[in-house]
Amino acid sequence: MFERPEGGDIAVLVHIDFAKQHNNEDLTEFKTLAISAGVYIVGTITGSRDAPDSKYFIGTGKLEEVRLEVKGHKANVVIFNHGLSPSQARNLEKILECRVIDRTGLILDIFAARAKTFEGKLQVELAQLNYMATRLVRGWTHLERQKGGIGLRGPGETQLETDRRLLRGRIEHINNKLDKVRQQRSQNRQARHKAAISTVSFVGYTNAGKSTLFNQLLGEHVFVADKLFATLDPTLRGMYIPDVGKVIFADTVGFIRHLPHDLVEAFKATLEETANADLLLLVIDLSDPEYQAKLDQVKLVLEQIEADKLPIIEVYNKIDKINGFTPKVEYNDEGIITKVWLSASDNIGLDLLKKSIVERLSKGIIQLKFKIPFTRGDLRSKLFSIGAVSFEEMIEEQQIWVLAIRAPILEIQRIFAHEDQSWQDYILD
Repeated sequence: MFERPEGGDIAVLVHIDFAKQHNNEDLTEFKTLAISAGVYIVGTITGSRDAPDSKYFIGTGKLEEVRLEVKGHKANVVIFNHGLSPSQARNLEKILECRVIDRTGLILDIFAARAKTFEGKLQVELAQLNYMATRLVRGWTHLERQKGGIGLRGPGETQLETDRRLLRGRIEHINNKLDKVRQQRSQNRQARHKAAISTVSFVGYTNAGKSTLFNQLLGEHVFVADKLFATLDPTLRGMYIPDVGKVIFADTVGFIRHLPHDLVEAFKATLEETANADLLLLVIDLSDPEYQAKLDQVKLVLEQIEADKLPIIEVYNKIDKINGFTPKVEYNDEGIITKVWLSASDNIGLDLLKKSIVERLSKGIIQLKFKIPFTRGDLRSKLFSIGAVSFEEMIEEQQIWVLAIRAPILEIQRIFAHEDQSWQDYILD
């Protein structure tokens, strides 16, 4: 489709620091991203400028340095650790005579490789199409050719217009499918809400150890790897927790600094699971020297998806790599647990996290005694099934069971939701 040199996996990286710009990208992270995309790095060009060049992003001297590096190593792709405008990318490709992609294109490529589910692939394709729509002009040399022939005479339609129309059609088609996914997720959340099922969502910077913690906590086997975006498609698993009831845990895609807007938009269906959670476990790699900056980036994304006001436990992971750190919890001024230190890979401190989750979710625990008639054995069984009964006494003369109950009020309300009588009517006077 595009008339330009084919891309490959022999890459030269370009990283520029700008004196007048805040939040410059991180070079180490950039290299990790490139490796995660499967490219072989043969050279890295760094430099500094006051501001990007409008034509080439970098100056002509630096551009010549990149061109010689490409030629000397026979590289066939140059990757910039920055966002490039369509015209800048087109101008660079003409000079460098190879494919040029920017940071957003690199992240999109990684996401495309990681997506496994139907929904995940749809979301990635949507982000790619939105990204491509602004760059469509760069790949064509026959854009101004107009259609002719029977039924198409007159002003006609340029090839570029046709391509844009097809892109718009595909984007609309994918959006319609994702709308159905969102509706289904919304229905599932409503069902969980009616059933008083809490949701706990794992969030954090990519490669912080979310999937490892998820596996250790739930005994699952979610794919884990020491690379960025190892988890792309969300994983949901249920687990029964005493004093809380059934809880749905969600392992989600990792965030990254300056997460492309198109990706945030495309993954809204998935990120809604986070935005509607009852509790967020914000996993932080304590061994990363940049952990505070990355924590700030995660909080920015949470703000973007309107999840920053949800209850959060900050989970400082990988304490095994830091001398002097032991498992512990930290409380705020109101006596609420807000931070936990642990090592997911070594299974150290997970008991503290479990207790913290229980404490944050078990608000509204009731302790009382119920009197259940012998004719309501079904009701008695339901109370036993959720682990609410700590003691039972049978009183033959009154034809009742007396049950000592300790359970979340939401669980009790769920059981009595379809009863003619309220649960308060069964309380032993």
